Amino acid sequence: MVELAPSSGDGLKIIHASLFRMATKSIAEAYAILGFKVNHALLLNAMETKWNMIEQAAEATWPTAPGATPRPPFKKEDWDELWGSEWDVVTDIASPFVPELIKAYPDAKVVIVQRDFDSWWRSFTRNVIDRIFGLPRSTIVQFVTSTFLGVRPVQAMKKVLFGFFDAKSREEIDETRGRQIYEKHFREIRELVPPERRLEYTIGDGWEPLCDFLGVEVPKGVPFPRGNDGAELDKVVDTRRGIGKGT
Repeated sequence: MVELAPSSGDGLKIIHASLFRMATKSIAEAYAILGFKVNHALLLNAMETKWNMIEQAAEATWPTAPGATPRPPFKKEDWDELWGSEWDVVTDIASPFVPELIKAYPDAKVVIVQRDFDSWWRSFTRNVIDRIFGLPRSTIVQFVTSTFLGVRPVQAMKKVLFGFFDAKSREEIDETRGRQIYEKHFREIRELVPPERRLEYTIGDGWEPLCDFLGVEVPKGVPFPRGNDGAELDKVVDTRRGIGKGT
C-alpha cells in the first residue's frame, strides 16, 4: 500500500455516494491504496469515530427524528470539524449525509456506487437495522458506550436511520419505505451533481475507471480489494461484547 498523503484540511476531496452494505469496505481500502486518507467507521474504534457529533449532524439534518434536539443545519465548518479537516473521503457512516456533503463541498469529485435494491435491502436489514434496533444487545451496547466511554454510537445511528427513512419507529422502516428512500437518495445525488463531476462505478470495474476519474495512477500489480462489511461488523460486535481471542 502506498503511503497515505496527509489531508490538506480544505475539506473532502471525494464524496463517496453510496449506502451502507454497498461494498464500502472494499472501496475504502481502494481509496487508501491510491493514497487518500479514508474514514471507514468499521475500521475505527468507538473513540476515533466522532459519534456524538454524528448524532448532532443527524439532528441538524433531520430535526423531526425521534429524540432529536433542535439545532441549526450544519454548515461547511461543521462538516469540516466532523470529517473534512482530517479526511479526504468518508465511506460508510457518511452515506446518509451525501446530499448535504455535496452542497458543502461543491468541488469534490463524486463516486456513485449503487447496489441492486433487493439484494441490498436484505443485507442492510440483517446487518444494520436489526443490529441497531435488536434487543437486548443494542440496549446493552448503548448503555455501556454512553455511560463508560462517553460516546453514543447506538443513539447516533438510531437518529440517522429514523431521519434518513423519515420514520418514527423501527416498524416504519419497512421494504416499501426502504425502496422509496433508496430511489429518492440516488435520484437526488444525480440531480445535484453534473455528469462531469461524478463517476458511476460498479464494483468489478477494476482500477482503471476509478483512477482515471480521480487523476491518479493505476497501482501496478495490486488487485482491487474485496472486503466483507458483514464479517467486519461481526468482529466489531464481538469485540465490544468481549468475545474472541484473549477473552
